[in-house]
Amino acid sequence: MPTFSYKALQADGRMANGTTEAASRPEALRALEVRGLRPVSVTEAPGRGGRQVPSSGAAAAGAQSLPGFALGASRVSSVELENFTRLLSSLLAAGVPLSRALTILGKEASSPVAAAKWQEIHGLVVDGMSLANAMARSPDTFPKVYTAMVEAGEAGGFLDVVLAQIADFQSREKELRSKVLTAMIYPAVLLLMALVVLTVLLVFFIPKFQKVFTSVKGALPLITRIIIGASDILRSYGLLVAVGVVLGAFFLRTWILSPAGRRVWEGLTLRAPVVGPLSARFAMARFCRMLGTLIGADVQLVQALNVARRSIGNQILVDAVARSIDQVQQGGRLGQSLAECPTLFSGSVMEMISVAEESGRLDVELIRIANVTESELDRRLKTAVALAEPLLLFLIAGFIGFIFIGMLLPVFSLQDYIK
Repeated sequence: MPTFSYKALQADGRMANGTTEAASRPEALRALEVRGLRPVSVTEAPGRGGRQVPSSGAAAAGAQSLPGFALGASRVSSVELENFTRLLSSLLAAGVPLSRALTILGKEASSPVAAAKWQEIHGLVVDGMSLANAMARSPDTFPKVYTAMVEAGEAGGFLDVVLAQIADFQSREKELRSKVLTAMIYPAVLLLMALVVLTVLLVFFIPKFQKVFTSVKGALPLITRIIIGASDILRSYGLLVAVGVVLGAFFLRTWILSPAGRRVWEGLTLRAPVVGPLSARFAMARFCRMLGTLIGADVQLVQALNVARRSIGNQILVDAVARSIDQVQQGGRLGQSLAECPTLFSGSVMEMISVAEESGRLDVELIRIANVTESELDRRLKTAVALAEPLLLFLIAGFIGFIFIGMLLPVFSLQDYIK
């Protein structure tokens, strides 16, 4: 009878390793479930002759590889990923084995793309791969911070807690993006209308005035010459200008997505007047919440720091936190080491972390800091959006007023030219 090596979670959350004999992999999984274990990986040990029989999990993974390539242009939506994460957390918390939970989620997926992806993950897990490694094979669906948290949850035996925390992160970020998009709808409509009005003025309105100005001798004001020049360029090369703008936006996006361009862009974002502080505070809140959750689940501090720093998102800040982790590994205290990143952690935050570290309440204090910071961010975001609308109106009025003033200045002096 074949022998299977397994890695499974016990009822108390600790990881158990061992071997069991069974006629097939499904029987080995059922035997582990009867013993109250939650299988993480089950692999067939080399038997006599050293030959391993391909598993049903491998077949399932292979069967799903073709749909995955066929649907390569489609991706799992953020809503489907959040639902998957939350349901998987609930199933594991209820004691459902990981393989069975993935099977259930694959059957209940809301789209064929999601169903194929969850079944692919299930096949890899049943074939002996850890959940984090299986997810890491699909970076377009599972971000790096997602797989890092899952890896920490598997190692610490609190996978259901980590998945619930990930789902909460996803929900908060989606809500934040929704607030920003909703608040910017009105300014975006105003900006679009302003561009239409400016185009009509420069293409149809300015040329009529230009005929009058050319019939009168005399030098035109500088503002008027600038506006007439812009009108000539737009009428003569409007299509080329539009193509240039589109190509410029494409190359700019490509450059930002590159490693070097992303660093430069993130550095500029951090130095921006309003966006920079908001981005840094948001990254700090994510870092504190994740680190507090991991420490509260008894993950070692260095491992928790390595996972939490991936949630920051900004590579410049990630590198700064990495230097702090090096100090902690050398025996330094967390509060003092975070001074290496003043952009991310203010003096008051570092002091609170230092006091919490000394009192043994670091996990609770980090989550409290995250809650306070997120509330403050919500207020700042509302204020920033409220200020954006009048500022945009002022800029639109300024552009249109600039054109009208430039066109009216020569009119005021027409009488002198006629005399």
